[in-house]
Amino acid sequence: MIKEVKARQIIDSRGNPTVEVEARTWGGAYGRAAVPSGASTGSHEALELRDGDMKLYRGKSVLKAVRNVNEEIARAIVGRSCLDQEDIDETMIDLDGTSNKRRLGANAILGVSMAVAKVAAVQSEVPLYRWLSSREKYSLPWPMMNVINGGAHAGTHLSVQEFLLEPVGADRFSESIRVGVEIYHVLREVLRDRYGVTSTNVGDEGGYAPPMEKVEQALDALMKAISKAGYDDSMVKVGIDSAATNFYDERSKMYEIDGRKMPTGELVDYYVELTNRYPILTIEDPFHEEDFEGFAIITAKVGQKVMIIGDDVYVTNPRRIERGVNMRCTNSVLIKPNQIGTVTETIRAIEYCDKVGMNTVVSHRSGETEDTFISHLATAAGSRFIKAGAPARGERVAKYNELMRIEEELSAAR
Repeated sequence: MIKEVKARQIIDSRGNPTVEVEARTWGGAYGRAAVPSGASTGSHEALELRDGDMKLYRGKSVLKAVRNVNEEIARAIVGRSCLDQEDIDETMIDLDGTSNKRRLGANAILGVSMAVAKVAAVQSEVPLYRWLSSREKYSLPWPMMNVINGGAHAGTHLSVQEFLLEPVGADRFSESIRVGVEIYHVLREVLRDRYGVTSTNVGDEGGYAPPMEKVEQALDALMKAISKAGYDDSMVKVGIDSAATNFYDERSKMYEIDGRKMPTGELVDYYVELTNRYPILTIEDPFHEEDFEGFAIITAKVGQKVMIIGDDVYVTNPRRIERGVNMRCTNSVLIKPNQIGTVTETIRAIEYCDKVGMNTVVSHRSGETEDTFISHLATAAGSRFIKAGAPARGERVAKYNELMRIEEELSAAR
């Protein structure tokens, strides 16, 4: 039984406040979880609660969310079994009483939900990934390393938000990390030689933020670094996260990318051209979050060879994912627990994706902590990829290091 739930305000990797929650049982089991926060967010996401007091962290403090955990939520779940995740989460959802968790705050609810999952794993004496999903065989995801940052993650002129390394030719997760790290270091040299020393400053997710203006410049730099590091596209693919909602103009109904304005059809052709020129394996959020038709067109054209990933369009919400499935919008779904707000709802989204044959990619947020919950979630889900940023910055590396520990544990158990 849960004995205590306690929250506090900490700071994330962008220096913004976030919620951390501790849970304890009468048997002495303990779990702690910290909640991430996004910079590029979908309008249909569950809502985090911030105080809005400009005297405290410029309005971003989360003391109301902390108080909601320590008072209202704690009263509702203390004395309940930590082993019944669904009961805990449904209790909090009912207590909140809104469709998007805006009253208590998704950051309050998710913090408790994750902490309870962790304490349940400890109570059950199993690793967290085994508690989240009992599989006969676990497989680790490949890393998607965001090594060039643009869009909302960097103060440059690049419209596209992320350019990713995907070492899918590696036999083991630890090998894929090594390959990615080697290319990341070579990329630093490539960018420094071409754009100068300031081009290797890093963005929110550890990727470099060079003064580029065109998508092709970033992709060419990636390909040069891959080659100089001694690899080719049989070992390493590349990906892009357009986060296209951020460069869509509502008034003109046009996408503004690379200094050009394009309607949906022209942007489709542009993406197709890129997939013909570069070894692109993944394209995330290629269109505005409500442009389901655009998603469906690009998936029909390149979905046999490219993972078209829905993030803002789905926000880890099974209802929106179902709409996308019915329209054949994508073949892959990004999973972010804080978009939906509880562990139970996150797992339901993953299970629905499995049921309908959609790939899943478990993802961090740009505002992260040292919490490694998503490393276990990606393993539990059997996700094809995990997005955790570049192999730099402690809050990113923590996820990769935890996966290497999991790999070691799984290897020893065979």
